[in-house]
Amino acid sequence: MITCGLRRPRPRALRRTRGTSFVGPTLEERADQLVVVLMNLKNDGGPEPKRGILPDRWHQAYEGMLAPLRPDVVAVTEFTFSQTRPGAARAERRAANRRFRAAQYVLNSHGFRAAKGQGRNSTGLFIRKESFLLDATPQRHYTKVYRTPPTHVVMRLPEVPHVPINVLSHHAPYCNPLLNQLEAYELTSVIDKVDAHRDAQPDLEQAAAWVLGDWNQEPWGPSGIPWNSSEVTDRVHRCHRAVKQSSGPRGLWVRRTGVDELLMDVGMHDACRFAAMHRGQPHALDPTAGFAPGAAGQGGLSRIDRPYLDGWSVQAVEEVRVLDMTEISDHHALVIVLSRPRLIQALRRDFPELDPWELVA
Repeated sequence: MITCGLRRPRPRALRRTRGTSFVGPTLEERADQLVVVLMNLKNDGGPEPKRGILPDRWHQAYEGMLAPLRPDVVAVTEFTFSQTRPGAARAERRAANRRFRAAQYVLNSHGFRAAKGQGRNSTGLFIRKESFLLDATPQRHYTKVYRTPPTHVVMRLPEVPHVPINVLSHHAPYCNPLLNQLEAYELTSVIDKVDAHRDAQPDLEQAAAWVLGDWNQEPWGPSGIPWNSSEVTDRVHRCHRAVKQSSGPRGLWVRRTGVDELLMDVGMHDACRFAAMHRGQPHALDPTAGFAPGAAGQGGLSRIDRPYLDGWSVQAVEEVRVLDMTEISDHHALVIVLSRPRLIQALRRDFPELDPWELVA
């Protein structure tokens, strides 16, 4: 059952269900920590089995796994049934709003959702009410370029209210690696705010950037996927994730890593790499996808879900956990624990920025 302890009435969709008996791992709640979660819950847990009843997988994910963590930020990359397109039927809109309200209730958070794009999914963000300050209009909306528009919210830490933190939930296109790269370049318009060209214009406001995404592309470095092996039977998937380096039927397939390289070039850093290198947590680099039955023939496990933080914010990372979502989703979730005192220092620029590519050099 729900244990978030709110006094207001539950949304109807939650009052009419029994909840879940699944118990996920917990983190001790401390005043000096912030918990950030990146979750790709397959198809948002699925459709309602009956009007007003949320699916079991939704309950397992939100009530069983997320709520005990008391997260401060949750980025969701498959908000399939929590958002609708313009002109959707009234019943569909009501179902989406029920689910969206229920998630906000369980997480005790402000919820945000981007518009649907060409893809069937949308993205969403939840910001815990007691943890961050929000402007009167904190969400930035995108209507062009993106197959699945990112959810972009500007939040501020109460101790450093003059520094905006741009947090984005991003779901890169699975089927078009060229658009994947183009969307990554579009994201650099937000990352550009981190430095804010303060050398030329000292009065400009500095900022932080956190981009949490399912990138549908592997990171730079050694790969365990044998793209040239007969084990890879999903030819279309291979064209999405790898590029042929030579012509002809026997050309050598090499995985695409351009998005990871671009983000490192512009000074963003994978929080999982930081935890592995600076916090002695090699498990932070465990795969997040490729384990579900539907991934058979796609080459094996991969780490396509990654949280990128700017060169100051990433140094506040204390811990990264890969949260096992087997039988709930086709992706594992990531739990990133930040030191609040260290983040305050990062936002104030009390220490040097981490150099680009420093975590893999």
